[in-house]
Amino acid sequence: MSTITTKDGTEIYYNDWGVGQPIVFSHGWPLDADAFEDQMFFLASRGYRCVAHDRRGHGRSSQPWAGNDMDTYADDLSALVEHLDLRSAIHVGHSTGGGEVARYIGRHGTRRVAKAALIGAVPPLMLKTERNPVGLPIAAFDQLRAGVAADRSQFFKELSLPFYGYNRPGAKVSEGVRESFWRQGMVAGFPASYFCIKAFSETDLTDDLKRFDVPTLVLHGDDDQIVPIAASALLSSKIIKNAKLVVYAGAPHGMCTTLKDRVSSELLAFIKG
Repeated sequence: MSTITTKDGTEIYYNDWGVGQPIVFSHGWPLDADAFEDQMFFLASRGYRCVAHDRRGHGRSSQPWAGNDMDTYADDLSALVEHLDLRSAIHVGHSTGGGEVARYIGRHGTRRVAKAALIGAVPPLMLKTERNPVGLPIAAFDQLRAGVAADRSQFFKELSLPFYGYNRPGAKVSEGVRESFWRQGMVAGFPASYFCIKAFSETDLTDDLKRFDVPTLVLHGDDDQIVPIAASALLSSKIIKNAKLVVYAGAPHGMCTTLKDRVSSELLAFIKG
């Protein structure tokens, strides 16, 4: 397995497919690099080097108690980029991974970044506050934590339904996709499964978005039941300078899987544009 070791001794696993300009993928919670396998295979087959890591605590990476926060996630990403000496990279982040990309740019700048794409991403802030009235109440995230603590396996099975929009009338449900979601969730460590909820819901990434100075694609489904578009893409696309917002009508949170061909083609057009 390909891994790097961070300064605190955490092993970060990564996939590295293809050759060419690098595209770096940051996955969502509670998944791992496999969540982007469709986009990676598509783009690696078209002349790009696709790199995706399992965030600390997730997938095949170490499961440390500490460091399940956006600052550390961003620093781990930076360590991977530096280790592989990736330059002019396109960074693609889904959900929590979008927050990771935002904090990475906020903390480390765009010296090695050519473009960025945020898909169903959590920025600027998911939590409802006085300054962010369109966010979700803390009770919603307390409910996620309670589900993880009570019966993590059953919780992830049930979460796969709204994640992919499979709870909508007429949805074509793939039990294989649901099982893959459950498998990835269960491979994640219990600490990361629990603590990452605070990281993706309570981290204010507004100032990080203001530091974006590269072409940025903001892609979101307007039927995203996990990261509602009103509190995320509609706001972040206004904060990021010259961001391109593309809204998929009726698309769910997990559209990288349910609409994989469309998302992959959208990314390719953005990268080549």
